[in-house]
Amino acid sequence: MTPYSLAFYLDALTTGTVLGLRPDDSPERVAEVLGTEYGENSRRDTMWRDYGLVEFHWHRHHPAGPWSGHHVSLQVHRLAHRARALTDGALRARYGRFAPRLRFDKLHRLLERRGAPLMRLPEVPPYAPYFRMHEHPASRAVVTVVSTYGEYSTPRNLRPGDVYAIRLPATDGARGARTP
Repeated sequence: MTPYSLAFYLDALTTGTVLGLRPDDSPERVAEVLGTEYGENSRRDTMWRDYGLVEFHWHRHHPAGPWSGHHVSLQVHRLAHRARALTDGALRARYGRFAPRLRFDKLHRLLERRGAPLMRLPEVPPYAPYFRMHEHPASRAVVTVVSTYGEYSTPRNLRPGDVYAIRLPATDGARGARTP
C-alpha cells in the first residue's frame, strides 16, 4: 500500500473528516471540495451522495427542511475492483493512488504508533462471524473488517483481515446501527 493512501485512512480515522469535510457538512460544502460528479440517492427524508470511495449521508425531519449530516462511509471494499475512478479528483490530488486492499493489522499498528488504538466492539448479528468492528475512541469512527469468508456474506475479492468499510459519524447520537 502506498504511504499516501494509508495517510488518507489515518487522517480520516483520527480526525473524523475527509479532506477537511466533516460528516455534518452541507451537501453544498461537500460538492465544493469533492466536486459535482457523484451518484445521488434521495428519498423524502434521506439522501446520500456517492463519490466512489466516499459516500456522504444526510437526513432531514420534513421534506422542505434542511439536510443535516449523518455520517460518511468510506467504501474501502470497492477498491478491490481496481476501478481508478473511485479515487479520482480531490482524493487522488491529495493522496495519490490507492492500493486495492487495506489490511487491518497494518492500519491498526500505525494507529497504535500514533497513540490512537482501535477498540474492538462486540459482535453484531447478523454480521458476525463474517465481519468484526473496531472503534476509534476519539473520532468514534468504526472500522469494519472481514473476519472470515462466507460465500454469500463477504465479497469474493477480499480476504479475512481486509478492511471492508470505515464509518465516520456526525455526532455520538448519530451513530445508530453499525453495519458493514
